[in-house]
Amino acid sequence: MRFSRNATGTLFVGGALSITLAALAYPSMLGVNTVSSDTNRVIANTQWGPLTEGDRDFVVKVRAAGLWEYPVGQLGLKKGQSQAVITASKHLIDGHAALDASCRKIAPMLNISIPNLPSPQQQGFVNTLSADSGKKFDTDFANILRVTHGSIFNTIAKIRSTTRNTLVRILADQANATVLDHITVMEQTGLVDFPSVLFQETTPPKLPATDLTPPPPDGGQPQVVLTPPVNSTTKPPALPGEKGFTGSGAGVGTGAGTGSDTGAGAGTGTGTGAGTDPTTAVNVVPGASPTTG
Repeated sequence: MRFSRNATGTLFVGGALSITLAALAYPSMLGVNTVSSDTNRVIANTQWGPLTEGDRDFVVKVRAAGLWEYPVGQLGLKKGQSQAVITASKHLIDGHAALDASCRKIAPMLNISIPNLPSPQQQGFVNTLSADSGKKFDTDFANILRVTHGSIFNTIAKIRSTTRNTLVRILADQANATVLDHITVMEQTGLVDFPSVLFQETTPPKLPATDLTPPPPDGGQPQVVLTPPVNSTTKPPALPGEKGFTGSGAGVGTGAGTGSDTGAGAGTGTGTGAGTDPTTAVNVVPGASPTTG
């Protein structure tokens, strides 16, 4: 299996997977030219607790992840060669539709602007898998997604353990459960090259911020909505004031029941809350790609 390096930072050499991935991690937020390294700096005091730069960055990361992983799940349903890849694809669609619903509710409550498109790097992953077929698709699918989810897992955990904001804590619980579930189903394909995957998680090459940052939403365009499948088994957690809310940061499960609230790690990034997106939505259903028009 041999691939070549391209603008997305993906490289396969002699059968060894070498991917530059930080699925949700990028150094700057929307609307920022000067990046601060202080992710603990409080940028707003909200009724749900202080909001830090790291908290705000995390919400955007979760949204951006769904904008590329959801379409990849749709590709997997169409192109997957094994039942395990098809099952993993269903988990991607189900999990990210629920996370997307949470992001779209939480972002305006915290005055955070969220993207409508993934980063160039993330779109590159979609392009790579769109061009794949047969067994090659299955192998690339499992390894790319195992690296990306493994790369963000510690970040989610630290946000969960350090945030003082109730809404961000709830989203971190949900993301933690979803990412753990997705790691599990990728491993269950039997296609993960663990030495290469773990190497990429611990030694990712540096890429320009422009490759890693999703573009800001165009003013006036409808907000992309990732529509849950009809048979969805994952529901977004209740937020404060909603029926079913049981307390700050209550845990949430996934369709596979593998989620848990664990760990520690740190979110990165800075930025500005650029207001809210238009309320008109463009629905994305399984079998279609998320698009604003």
